[in-house]
Parts: sequence; structure tokens; C-alpha cells
Amino acid sequence: MSIDELYREVILDHFENPRNKGALDPHDMLEHGYNPLCGDKIDIYLNIDDAGVVSGISFDGSGCSISQASVSMLTEVVEGKPVQEVEDLIGQFKGMMLEDEPNPFEDDEDLEELGALEGVKNYPVRIKCALLGWTTLAEALKKFHESR
Repeated sequence: MSIDELYREVILDHFENPRNKGALDPHDMLEHGYNPLCGDKIDIYLNIDDAGVVSGISFDGSGCSISQASVSMLTEVVEGKPVQEVEDLIGQFKGMMLEDEPNPFEDDEDLEELGALEGVKNYPVRIKCALLGWTTLAEALKKFHESR
């Protein structure tokens, strides 16, 4: 099996069996994301504890396999992490997708699935799909900082 086939399998698995999909109840924050180019919609539900750690995250929404798989992966990797570490992950993911930086996740067993989305760079119109959940989470974290 080629690496491209493996990546497609990972994306398809997250699309068909999304992790952490559905409203998180209760939640401290809700951020809406929308891609007007294709109509993808994502809502991020988020809880951050007093220590600044993501203690709960889920998503809801609709869209293409790439946007839905990407946000599913996102929820798996950020739960339990401090906000600063989550913001670093967002920066690394955006760097991989937008700035042609090498895949920063391939040597980290907990994050390696994110590398499956690197192939999306071959389809520039789909990059925004992969980034939608990440930019929505970044907006939620921006509001979190403003509220402190």
C-alpha cells in the first residue's frame, strides 16, 4: 500500500467515523466556522479548565470529507493539551498546509495521522477545507484570551 493510499484511508476513516462529533454539553465556548467557497460548516465546542488545558472539545457541522476528517483529527489531538501547546499545533498545521513546511508530525506517534492531510496541498482549492476546523479553533482561542 502506498503512502497516498494510506493517507486516503485515514481521511476516509475519520470522515465515515468522526471522532468527537456532536454538541459538547455543557460547553464554555462555541465558535462557528464557514467556508463560503464550498459551503462547509463547522461548529467547535470547547471547554478549557482553570489551568488552561483543553478539557473537552467536540464539533458539529457538514462538508466535504477533507474538512470533516481534519476537524475530527483536530479534536483527538488537542484534548488534554494546554492552550499554548494547542496554539503551537495550529501554527505547525498551518505551516505545513500554507507555507510548504515539511510535515512536522511524522515522527510523533500521537500526531502522525495529521500528516495524512499533507497531500491536500496538491489540490490548492481544498486547502481551506483542511484548515477550516483549525482556523475556527484559533478564533475560539483568541476569544478565550480576550475573556481573561
